[in-house]
Amino acid sequence: MKLVVAISGASGVELGIKFIQYLPKEIEVHLITSNNALVVNQFEYRNNLTIHNNSNIASSIASGSFQVDITVVIPCSMNTLAKIACGISDNLVTRVASVALKEQKKLLLAPREMPFSAIALENMEKLAKLQVIIAPPVMGYYSQSQTIEEMERFIIGKWYDVLGIENNLYKRWS
Repeated sequence: MKLVVAISGASGVELGIKFIQYLPKEIEVHLITSNNALVVNQFEYRNNLTIHNNSNIASSIASGSFQVDITVVIPCSMNTLAKIACGISDNLVTRVASVALKEQKKLLLAPREMPFSAIALENMEKLAKLQVIIAPPVMGYYSQSQTIEEMERFIIGKWYDVLGIENNLYKRWS
């Protein structure tokens, strides 16, 4: 399985990093971030990770023929969400999202703003109608998380669930 993880915005970057850290090792991961220096060292242990420059629109993952299975944007800034909703592909993050849409592949966006403006909600609705998974990092109190790390594992586990990635990151409802 090939998976692209794009990290946009600033708030919530840790969730994007942890999303990668918990992935099964056999998943081929391609990372795009607006500032590679922030995260490169975090992933040196992972052999199956390729880091792409967000300004390299000619990157392999920018083509549908590369056959990415899943694309996620965690966190997803409102700027990035708006560009994706309007079909603007001015950087690698928005290009791979556009490719996921045209190829009808799984695309998950984790919007990070709160509260959502009417414009942001309109953009999310537009994308949801195109089968984009809109999944902000929302706490699930039934998970009975006691720490921030447990809550993060719950959120990431829910993302994995919707993407079809097996996990045991959180206590399931019984």
